[in-house]
Amino acid sequence: MTVPLARGTSARRRQLMLATACTVFGGAAFAQAPAGDFPNKPIRMVVTFPPGGSADAVVRMLVPRLNEKLGQPVVVDNRPGAGGNVGLSLVAKTPADGYTLGLGAAGALTANVSLYPQMPFDPVKDFKPVGMVAATPFVIVGHPSIAARTQRELIALAKSKPGGLSIGHGGNGTAMHLSAALFAQMADVKLVEVPYRGSGPAALDAMAGQIPLALVDLPASLQQIRAGKLIAFSVTSAQRVPMLPDVPTVAEAGLPGYDSTGWFGVVAPAGTPAPIVTRLNAEINAALGDEQIKASIRNLGAEPAPGSSEAFEAYIRSETKKWAKVIQAANIRLD
Repeated sequence: MTVPLARGTSARRRQLMLATACTVFGGAAFAQAPAGDFPNKPIRMVVTFPPGGSADAVVRMLVPRLNEKLGQPVVVDNRPGAGGNVGLSLVAKTPADGYTLGLGAAGALTANVSLYPQMPFDPVKDFKPVGMVAATPFVIVGHPSIAARTQRELIALAKSKPGGLSIGHGGNGTAMHLSAALFAQMADVKLVEVPYRGSGPAALDAMAGQIPLALVDLPASLQQIRAGKLIAFSVTSAQRVPMLPDVPTVAEAGLPGYDSTGWFGVVAPAGTPAPIVTRLNAEINAALGDEQIKASIRNLGAEPAPGSSEAFEAYIRSETKKWAKVIQAANIRLD
Protein backbone atom coordinates (compact mmCIF):
# COMPACT_ATOMS: atom_id res chain seq x y z
CA MET A 1 0.00 0.00 0.00
CA THR A 2 1.32 3.51 -0.89
CA VAL A 3 0.70 6.27 1.65
CA PRO A 4 0.85 9.76 0.05
CA LEU A 5 3.01 12.24 1.99
CA ALA A 6 2.76 16.02 1.99
CA ARG A 7 5.66 18.02 0.45
CA GLY A 8 8.23 19.25 2.90
CA THR A 9 7.74 16.39 5.31
CA SER A 10 11.01 15.50 7.02
CA ALA A 11 12.58 12.08 6.67
CA ARG A 12 12.00 11.33 10.31
CA ARG A 13 8.38 12.46 10.02
CA ARG A 14 7.87 10.29 6.94
CA GLN A 15 9.22 7.26 8.76
CA LEU A 16 6.85 7.80 11.68
CA MET A 17 3.86 8.23 9.37
CA LEU A 18 4.73 5.10 7.43
CA ALA A 19 5.19 3.11 10.63
CA THR A 20 1.82 4.31 11.91
CA ALA A 21 0.11 3.41 8.66
CA CYS A 22 1.62 -0.07 8.70
CA THR A 23 0.50 -0.56 12.30
CA VAL A 24 -3.07 0.56 11.57
CA PHE A 25 -3.60 -1.38 8.37
CA GLY A 26 -1.53 -4.35 9.48
CA GLY A 27 -3.42 -4.49 12.76
CA ALA A 28 -6.74 -4.42 10.93
CA ALA A 29 -5.61 -7.31 8.75
CA PHE A 30 -4.43 -9.23 11.80
CA ALA A 31 -7.74 -8.61 13.60
CA GLN A 32 -9.66 -10.10 10.68
CA ALA A 33 -7.35 -13.09 10.26
CA PRO A 34 -8.76 -15.26 13.05
CA ALA A 35 -12.24 -15.14 11.55
CA GLY A 36 -10.99 -15.53 7.98
CA ASP A 37 -9.07 -18.78 8.50
CA PHE A 38 -10.97 -20.09 11.50
CA PRO A 39 -10.40 -22.77 12.60
CA ASN A 40 -6.78 -23.63 11.92
CA LYS A 41 -6.16 -25.68 15.08
CA PRO A 42 -8.15 -27.93 17.47
CA ILE A 43 -11.07 -26.47 19.41
CA ARG A 44 -11.52 -27.29 23.09
CA MET A 45 -15.08 -27.82 24.31
CA VAL A 46 -15.18 -27.46 28.10
CA VAL A 47 -18.15 -29.53 29.29
CA THR A 48 -19.34 -28.57 32.77
CA PHE A 49 -20.66 -32.10 33.43
CA PRO A 50 -18.92 -35.38 34.25
CA PRO A 51 -18.45 -38.00 31.52
CA GLY A 52 -21.41 -40.28 30.93
CA GLY A 53 -24.24 -37.85 31.64
CA SER A 54 -26.83 -36.85 29.08
CA ALA A 55 -25.25 -33.45 28.30
CA ASP A 56 -21.84 -35.05 27.83
CA ALA A 57 -23.40 -37.73 25.62
CA VAL A 58 -25.13 -35.15 23.43
CA VAL A 59 -21.92 -33.21 22.88
CA ARG A 60 -20.08 -36.37 21.89
CA MET A 61 -22.84 -37.09 19.37
CA LEU A 62 -22.16 -33.73 17.73
CA VAL A 63 -18.37 -33.97 17.73
CA PRO A 64 -17.89 -36.22 14.65
CA ARG A 65 -20.10 -33.95 12.55
CA LEU A 66 -18.35 -30.81 13.84
CA ASN A 67 -14.94 -32.34 13.17
CA GLU A 68 -15.94 -33.01 9.59
CA LYS A 69 -17.45 -29.60 8.87
CA LEU A 70 -14.90 -27.47 10.74
CA GLY A 71 -11.92 -29.40 9.44
CA GLN A 72 -10.35 -29.49 12.91
CA PRO A 73 -10.90 -31.78 15.90
CA VAL A 74 -13.23 -30.66 18.69
CA VAL A 75 -11.74 -31.99 21.92
CA VAL A 76 -14.10 -32.55 24.87
CA ASP A 77 -12.67 -31.45 28.22
CA ASN A 78 -14.92 -32.41 31.16
CA ARG A 79 -14.67 -29.90 34.02
CA PRO A 80 -17.61 -30.48 36.41
CA GLY A 81 -18.01 -28.82 39.79
CA ALA A 82 -19.84 -26.07 41.69
CA GLY A 83 -22.95 -26.30 39.54
CA GLY A 84 -21.00 -25.57 36.37
CA ASN A 85 -19.00 -22.67 37.81
CA VAL A 86 -15.67 -24.51 37.63
CA GLY A 87 -15.78 -25.17 33.90
CA LEU A 88 -17.25 -21.85 32.83
CA SER A 89 -14.80 -19.94 35.00
CA LEU A 90 -12.04 -21.55 32.96
CA VAL A 91 -13.70 -20.55 29.68
CA ALA A 92 -14.21 -16.95 30.81
CA LYS A 93 -10.46 -16.54 31.32
CA THR A 94 -9.36 -17.85 27.91
CA PRO A 95 -8.62 -15.76 24.78
CA ALA A 96 -11.71 -14.72 22.82
CA ASP A 97 -10.63 -16.47 19.63
CA GLY A 98 -13.15 -19.29 19.32
CA TYR A 99 -10.71 -22.03 20.25
CA THR A 100 -12.09 -22.57 23.76
CA LEU A 101 -15.84 -22.98 24.16
CA GLY A 102 -18.00 -23.95 27.10
CA LEU A 103 -21.05 -26.16 27.36
CA GLY A 104 -23.06 -24.66 30.21
CA ALA A 105 -26.50 -25.34 31.60
CA ALA A 106 -29.36 -23.32 33.01
CA GLY A 107 -27.82 -23.31 36.48
CA ALA A 108 -24.44 -21.82 35.69
CA LEU A 109 -25.72 -19.44 33.01
CA THR A 110 -28.87 -18.13 34.71
CA ALA A 111 -29.50 -19.31 38.28
CA ASN A 112 -26.11 -19.49 39.99
CA VAL A 113 -25.73 -15.73 40.03
CA SER A 114 -28.71 -15.64 42.42
CA LEU A 115 -27.76 -18.79 44.33
CA TYR A 116 -24.12 -18.13 45.19
CA PRO A 117 -22.98 -15.13 47.26
CA GLN A 118 -19.88 -14.85 45.06
CA MET A 119 -19.42 -15.86 41.44
CA PRO A 120 -16.12 -16.37 39.59
CA PHE A 121 -17.61 -14.83 36.44
CA ASP A 122 -20.50 -12.70 35.21
CA PRO A 123 -22.75 -14.94 33.09
CA VAL A 124 -23.89 -12.00 30.96
CA LYS A 125 -20.74 -9.89 30.63
CA ASP A 126 -18.11 -12.65 30.38
CA PHE A 127 -19.65 -14.79 27.65
CA LYS A 128 -20.98 -14.58 24.13
CA PRO A 129 -23.77 -17.14 23.63
CA VAL A 130 -23.15 -19.29 20.55
CA GLY A 131 -26.29 -21.40 20.55
CA MET A 132 -28.54 -23.65 22.57
CA VAL A 133 -28.00 -27.36 22.05
CA ALA A 134 -30.80 -29.27 23.78
CA ALA A 135 -33.57 -29.02 26.36
CA THR A 136 -34.48 -31.67 28.91
CA PRO A 137 -38.02 -31.61 30.29
CA PHE A 138 -38.66 -33.00 33.74
CA VAL A 139 -41.56 -35.00 35.09
CA ILE A 140 -43.33 -34.98 38.45
CA VAL A 141 -43.75 -38.56 39.61
CA GLY A 142 -45.10 -40.32 42.66
CA HIS A 143 -45.19 -43.72 44.31
CA PRO A 144 -48.35 -45.66 43.35
CA SER A 145 -49.48 -45.65 46.98
CA ILE A 146 -50.02 -41.89 47.01
CA ALA A 147 -53.66 -40.84 47.29
CA ALA A 148 -53.70 -38.87 44.04
CA ARG A 149 -53.82 -39.75 40.36
CA THR A 150 -53.85 -36.32 38.74
CA GLN A 151 -51.95 -33.11 39.36
CA ARG A 152 -55.10 -31.39 40.65
CA GLU A 153 -55.61 -34.21 43.15
CA LEU A 154 -51.94 -33.97 44.11
CA ILE A 155 -52.21 -30.24 44.80
CA ALA A 156 -55.38 -30.77 46.82
CA LEU A 157 -53.61 -33.48 48.84
CA ALA A 158 -50.63 -31.21 49.49
CA LYS A 159 -52.90 -28.40 50.64
CA SER A 160 -54.70 -30.73 53.03
CA LYS A 161 -51.43 -31.53 54.82
CA PRO A 162 -49.01 -28.56 54.59
CA GLY A 163 -45.44 -29.82 54.88
CA GLY A 164 -46.68 -33.40 54.97
CA LEU A 165 -45.42 -34.38 51.52
CA SER A 166 -41.79 -34.53 50.48
CA ILE A 167 -40.48 -34.23 46.94
CA GLY A 168 -37.07 -35.45 45.84
CA HIS A 169 -34.99 -33.71 43.18
CA GLY A 170 -31.57 -33.97 41.57
CA GLY A 171 -29.63 -31.74 43.95
CA ASN A 172 -29.57 -28.30 45.51
CA GLY A 173 -29.36 -25.55 42.94
CA THR A 174 -30.12 -27.81 39.99
CA ALA A 175 -32.84 -27.04 37.46
CA MET A 176 -34.89 -29.82 39.06
CA HIS A 177 -34.62 -28.15 42.47
CA LEU A 178 -35.73 -24.81 41.06
CA SER A 179 -38.51 -26.46 39.06
CA ALA A 180 -39.85 -28.02 42.26
CA ALA A 181 -39.68 -24.66 44.03
CA LEU A 182 -41.54 -22.97 41.17
CA PHE A 183 -44.21 -25.68 41.25
CA ALA A 184 -44.75 -25.22 44.99
CA GLN A 185 -44.95 -21.44 44.61
CA MET A 186 -47.45 -21.52 41.74
CA ALA A 187 -49.56 -24.24 43.37
CA ASP A 188 -49.40 -22.42 46.72
CA VAL A 189 -48.42 -25.57 48.59
CA LYS A 190 -45.69 -26.39 51.10
CA LEU A 191 -43.56 -29.37 50.09
CA VAL A 192 -40.49 -30.70 51.90
CA GLU A 193 -37.74 -30.69 49.28
CA VAL A 194 -35.22 -33.55 49.49
CA PRO A 195 -32.00 -33.15 47.50
CA TYR A 196 -30.31 -36.17 45.94
CA ARG A 197 -27.06 -36.63 44.05
CA GLY A 198 -28.73 -36.76 40.69
CA SER A 199 -32.04 -37.66 39.17
CA GLY A 200 -31.56 -41.44 39.29
CA PRO A 201 -31.37 -41.84 43.10
CA ALA A 202 -34.41 -39.59 43.56
CA ALA A 203 -36.44 -41.67 41.11
CA LEU A 204 -35.34 -44.91 42.77
CA ASP A 205 -36.38 -43.69 46.23
CA ALA A 206 -39.77 -42.60 44.90
CA MET A 207 -40.23 -46.00 43.26
CA ALA A 208 -39.29 -47.70 46.55
CA GLY A 209 -41.71 -45.53 48.53
CA GLN A 210 -38.97 -43.83 50.54
CA ILE A 211 -40.37 -40.49 49.34
CA PRO A 212 -43.87 -39.92 47.96
CA LEU A 213 -42.89 -37.55 45.14
CA ALA A 214 -39.95 -36.68 42.92
CA LEU A 215 -39.24 -34.19 40.18
CA VAL A 216 -36.74 -35.88 37.90
CA ASP A 217 -35.60 -36.11 34.29
CA LEU A 218 -37.03 -38.55 31.78
CA PRO A 219 -34.07 -40.93 31.44
CA ALA A 220 -34.24 -41.66 35.18
CA SER A 221 -37.96 -42.35 35.25
CA LEU A 222 -39.34 -43.27 31.82
CA GLN A 223 -39.10 -47.05 32.14
CA GLN A 224 -40.56 -47.04 35.66
CA ILE A 225 -43.46 -44.89 34.48
CA ARG A 226 -44.17 -47.22 31.57
CA ALA A 227 -43.98 -50.22 33.90
CA GLY A 228 -46.47 -48.65 36.32
CA LYS A 229 -43.91 -48.41 39.13
CA LEU A 230 -44.22 -44.62 39.18
CA ILE A 231 -47.20 -42.35 38.54
CA ALA A 232 -46.51 -39.47 36.18
CA PHE A 233 -48.57 -36.45 37.17
CA SER A 234 -47.23 -33.90 34.66
CA VAL A 235 -44.24 -32.82 32.62
CA THR A 236 -42.64 -29.45 33.28
CA SER A 237 -42.14 -28.26 29.69
CA ALA A 238 -44.47 -25.95 27.79
CA GLN A 239 -45.47 -28.80 25.43
CA ARG A 240 -46.09 -32.47 26.01
CA VAL A 241 -43.16 -34.77 25.32
CA PRO A 242 -43.28 -37.47 22.62
CA MET A 243 -42.11 -40.18 25.03
CA LEU A 244 -45.12 -39.58 27.32
CA PRO A 245 -47.84 -38.26 25.01
CA ASP A 246 -50.67 -38.96 27.48
CA VAL A 247 -49.07 -37.05 30.36
CA PRO A 248 -50.20 -33.39 30.50
CA THR A 249 -47.94 -30.45 31.09
CA VAL A 250 -47.98 -28.73 34.47
CA ALA A 251 -49.69 -25.78 32.78
CA GLU A 252 -52.38 -27.96 31.19
CA ALA A 253 -53.02 -29.73 34.47
CA GLY A 254 -53.95 -26.59 36.36
CA LEU A 255 -51.03 -24.15 36.62
CA PRO A 256 -51.19 -21.91 33.52
CA GLY A 257 -47.91 -20.25 32.66
CA TYR A 258 -45.69 -22.86 34.27
CA ASP A 259 -42.74 -23.73 32.04
CA SER A 260 -39.44 -25.13 33.24
CA THR A 261 -36.89 -27.31 31.53
CA GLY A 262 -33.28 -28.14 31.95
CA TRP A 263 -31.18 -27.03 29.01
CA PHE A 264 -27.60 -26.59 27.94
CA GLY A 265 -25.85 -24.61 25.25
CA VAL A 266 -22.50 -23.43 23.96
CA VAL A 267 -20.89 -20.15 24.95
CA ALA A 268 -17.63 -18.46 23.98
CA PRO A 269 -15.61 -15.86 25.87
CA ALA A 270 -16.97 -12.33 25.51
CA GLY A 271 -15.36 -10.50 22.60
CA THR A 272 -15.17 -13.52 20.31
CA PRO A 273 -15.41 -12.12 16.73
CA ALA A 274 -18.92 -12.22 15.30
CA PRO A 275 -17.92 -14.18 12.15
CA ILE A 276 -16.52 -16.96 14.36
CA VAL A 277 -19.67 -17.06 16.49
CA THR A 278 -21.80 -17.18 13.33
CA ARG A 279 -19.74 -20.05 11.89
CA LEU A 280 -19.89 -22.08 15.09
CA ASN A 281 -23.62 -21.46 15.47
CA ALA A 282 -24.27 -22.59 11.89
CA GLU A 283 -22.30 -25.82 12.29
CA ILE A 284 -23.91 -26.69 15.62
CA ASN A 285 -27.38 -26.07 14.18
CA ALA A 286 -26.57 -28.18 11.12
CA ALA A 287 -25.42 -31.05 13.34
CA LEU A 288 -28.60 -30.78 15.44
CA GLY A 289 -30.61 -30.97 12.23
CA ASP A 290 -29.17 -34.32 11.26
CA GLU A 291 -31.95 -36.91 11.55
CA GLN A 292 -29.77 -39.58 13.11
CA ILE A 293 -28.38 -37.16 15.69
CA LYS A 294 -31.88 -35.87 16.49
CA ALA A 295 -33.13 -39.41 17.08
CA SER A 296 -30.16 -40.21 19.32
CA ILE A 297 -30.70 -37.08 21.40
CA ARG A 298 -34.40 -37.86 21.81
CA ASN A 299 -33.56 -41.39 22.92
CA LEU A 300 -31.77 -39.76 25.85
CA GLY A 301 -34.94 -37.94 26.86
CA ALA A 302 -33.77 -34.58 25.52
CA GLU A 303 -34.99 -32.42 22.66
CA PRO A 304 -32.65 -30.77 20.12
CA ALA A 305 -32.91 -26.99 20.41
CA PRO A 306 -31.18 -25.26 17.48
CA GLY A 307 -31.47 -21.49 17.15
CA SER A 308 -29.60 -18.26 16.65
CA SER A 309 -26.96 -16.79 18.92
CA GLU A 310 -29.20 -13.77 19.46
CA ALA A 311 -32.18 -15.90 20.51
CA PHE A 312 -30.02 -17.83 22.95
CA GLU A 313 -28.68 -14.61 24.44
CA ALA A 314 -32.19 -13.22 24.92
CA TYR A 315 -33.32 -16.49 26.49
CA ILE A 316 -30.45 -16.45 28.98
CA ARG A 317 -31.38 -12.92 30.05
CA SER A 318 -35.08 -13.76 30.49
CA GLU A 319 -34.33 -16.98 32.39
CA THR A 320 -31.93 -15.13 34.69
CA LYS A 321 -34.69 -12.73 35.72
CA LYS A 322 -37.24 -15.53 36.09
CA TRP A 323 -35.12 -17.69 38.38
CA ALA A 324 -33.94 -14.73 40.44
CA LYS A 325 -37.55 -14.19 41.51
CA VAL A 326 -38.12 -17.87 42.27
CA ILE A 327 -34.89 -18.15 44.27
CA GLN A 328 -35.65 -15.02 46.27
CA ALA A 329 -39.19 -16.15 47.05
CA ALA A 330 -37.99 -19.60 48.15
CA ASN A 331 -35.01 -18.12 50.04
CA ILE A 332 -32.58 -20.57 48.43
CA ARG A 333 -28.87 -19.96 48.98
CA LEU A 334 -25.77 -22.04 48.24
CA ASP A 335 -22.28 -21.62 49.69
